Amino acid sequence: MSGSAYTPVLRAHGLRKEYGKGDGLVRAVDGVDLEIGEGETVAIMGPSGCGKSTLLHLLGGLDRPSAGEVSLNGRRIDDVSEKDLARMRRTDVGFVFQSFHLMEELTAVENVELSALLAGRSPRAARRRAEELLERVGLAGRTRFLPSALSGGQRQRVAVARALSNEPKVVLADEPTGNLDSAATLDVLQLFEDLHESGQTLVIVTHDPRIAATADRMFSMRDGALVDETRLTGGTTGGLGALIGLED
Repeated sequence: MSGSAYTPVLRAHGLRKEYGKGDGLVRAVDGVDLEIGEGETVAIMGPSGCGKSTLLHLLGGLDRPSAGEVSLNGRRIDDVSEKDLARMRRTDVGFVFQSFHLMEELTAVENVELSALLAGRSPRAARRRAEELLERVGLAGRTRFLPSALSGGQRQRVAVARALSNEPKVVLADEPTGNLDSAATLDVLQLFEDLHESGQTLVIVTHDPRIAATADRMFSMRDGALVDETRLTGGTTGGLGALIGLED
């Protein structure tokens, strides 16, 4: 893609998020410029408290910036109504969190279909899509299990399936392997590799350089700002191979 025809899937310009005022003012995100193209996997790496999660929330419309712009698929989302923002989150963005955020009283398939139902899909279509996604993430035999009966890696795969239920433009993952052991981490990373190869746009926030190495591009974040960008020639395949090597 080149020239005027190129429109990034996700774009931030001059993005800033402030809390407090006066001597207590904190800039959690400070002047971030970022463009992410269709089908890219981008990692944002940095220590705890550097602003990674805040940035991800701004990019996904979970929070509003103090200044700057965010565009999704060519449309500004930082200045739309709450109703339009909620609709965009339901249809265009998939979220994957460190703590899974599954409904404990719902089965795996019910968790996955819930967001599709909220977006207006028929119960039959939502259930069919949920079952297809759970099969895709390797949980065809666990669709009727409650989260409490699943391992950490399985719960995260349910969360990824839920994030994909409405065929989002971009999936935003916030420390998606932070609560997982090494074996489950490899399992989920393989899933992200499969998503990347299928053309899904991914933004993964992490403090783990091994996970960041699975991306096409890696940004380092410090004190609310993106301070460095690295293009990774291996992409997800090379990065995952390196991670497997580290685990051997």
